[in-house]
Amino acid sequence: MATDQKTIDILKQRASVKEYDTSHEMTKEELIELLEITTKAPSAWNLQHWHFTVFHSAEAKAKLLPIAYNQKQVSQASAVIAVLGDLEANQNGEKIYSELAEQGFITEDIKETLMTQINGAYQSEQYAREAAYSNASLAAMQLMIAAKAMGYDTCAMGGFSKDAYIKEFNVSGRYEPVMLISVGKAAKEAHKSNRFDIEEVSDFL
Repeated sequence: MATDQKTIDILKQRASVKEYDTSHEMTKEELIELLEITTKAPSAWNLQHWHFTVFHSAEAKAKLLPIAYNQKQVSQASAVIAVLGDLEANQNGEKIYSELAEQGFITEDIKETLMTQINGAYQSEQYAREAAYSNASLAAMQLMIAAKAMGYDTCAMGGFSKDAYIKEFNVSGRYEPVMLISVGKAAKEAHKSNRFDIEEVSDFL
């Protein structure tokens, strides 16, 4: 079977970098390109359960730093991207499926069936929360892989105060902070880490 070796190499090389070259600056255009690639990630019903806040300026990162327990990558990285999950992603369905119906890709009947399924699932708060986290996490992983392909390194951070983040940045109740991702040029290689053997983490049935 043919393999795209460049893609495989990127996946193998990606690691969590915690020390960044503070002299390197990413442009807004680069960050927009990164997010455009990120939003190609899959999502349940294509509801795109994510929202991003980009901390690009030194002032913005300084506000985030204490909320992220003063992790040095927050201040050193070119940018920090907060990935938020959408607890009301079902509200995206009407726009998404109306456009598909208008373009002739689905019928109105199929659109209504899908919206009934989606809104039915979102009657459960547990489902809404689980979907927000799982789908936002798919986007987060895509962001980190895309960043590596663009020549940048990243570190996903779950260590931050979600309550303080919501208060400081006036986050709508619709969104749940999932993780922070630092992005920039590595000043020091990531430390080596081990992985379990496949036999330990998988079953073949």
